Amino acid sequence: MAITTPALLFPAISLLLLAYTNRFLTTGQLIRGLSANARDGMVPKASKQIKSLKKRVSLIRQMQIYGVLSLILCTLSMFLLFLELNFLGEILFGLSLIAMTISLFIALFEISISVNAINYELEGIKRFSKSHKKEKRKEEHEQEEELEL
Repeated sequence: MAITTPALLFPAISLLLLAYTNRFLTTGQLIRGLSANARDGMVPKASKQIKSLKKRVSLIRQMQIYGVLSLILCTLSMFLLFLELNFLGEILFGLSLIAMTISLFIALFEISISVNAINYELEGIKRFSKSHKKEKRKEEHEQEEELEL
C-alpha cells in the first residue's frame, strides 16, 4: 500500500470531526438554554429533554473519541508505511477504517435521537396550537354572549 492511501482519509476525518464539534456545540447551547429556563421556572416536561440531551452528549463524545482515534491510527499508519513497515501500516490503516465506521454508526444513532426530540417538540407545538385555537374560540364566543346581553 502506498503512503498516500491513508492520506486520503484526512479530509474526510477532518470534516467529520468538524461536524461532530458542531453537533456538540449546538447540544451545549440547548442545554444552557434549558438550564436558564429551569432557573426561571419555565421548564415543563424537562425530564425527557434532560435524559435525551445527556444521551446525545454521551454519544457525541463517543463519536469524537472514535473519530480522533481514526485520525491517530491513520497518521501512525502513514508513519509505518514511511518506515516501510507495510504489514503494520496496513493493519493500522484497517483499524483506522474500523474506528471511523464505529464513529459513523454512533453518529447515525445520535441523529435518530435528535430527530425524535425534534418530532416530540413539533407534536408539542401542534398540541399547543390546537388548544390555543380552542381557547381563543371559547373567549370569542364568551365575548359574543356578553355583547348579546
